[in-house]
Amino acid sequence: MRRTARLLTGTSLAVAAAGILTAPVYAAGGATLEVFPSSAVPGGQVTVNTAGCTGGTAAGDAGSVGAGAFTLAPSAHENEAIGQFQVPSSAQPGTYEIVAKCAEGGRPIKGDLTVTPAEARGQAPRGSVKTGVGGALGPDPVQTAAGVAALAVAAAGGTWLLHRRARGDGI
Repeated sequence: MRRTARLLTGTSLAVAAAGILTAPVYAAGGATLEVFPSSAVPGGQVTVNTAGCTGGTAAGDAGSVGAGAFTLAPSAHENEAIGQFQVPSSAQPGTYEIVAKCAEGGRPIKGDLTVTPAEARGQAPRGSVKTGVGGALGPDPVQTAAGVAALAVAAAGGTWLLHRRARGDGI
């Protein structure tokens, strides 16, 4: 009974927390500009889409990153607008705001694009992995001595039992 009450309490708290976190998005009409990929390299292609424009068309502006204007047209998904632009090869690393203004009403919808350095992607790791020696040879000599003593006792006990068994002492 108590376990069920705890489970229901935990579940209701999780649902309440999710509701609090999504309330600002719902209050704003759920209008977000989704940027795919959210992190791109200079010269990369970026796709943006939104369900926040009623007519399904919008004018996009990626001028903050240096890409200029682009068009969002109705997509195959119901009430969504989609568009693409290319990140200029001269774009500097950082986070840039991409804006789309709906054709009906002119409401701005915003999203973020992060530009990463070109050499940061696909680069192979260099050097060795520093994993350490492990827990057996830690900085505490008392624990190490206790472990060695436990192994020695186990080995002595095992040897004694094997000798007794070999002699036929009834084990």
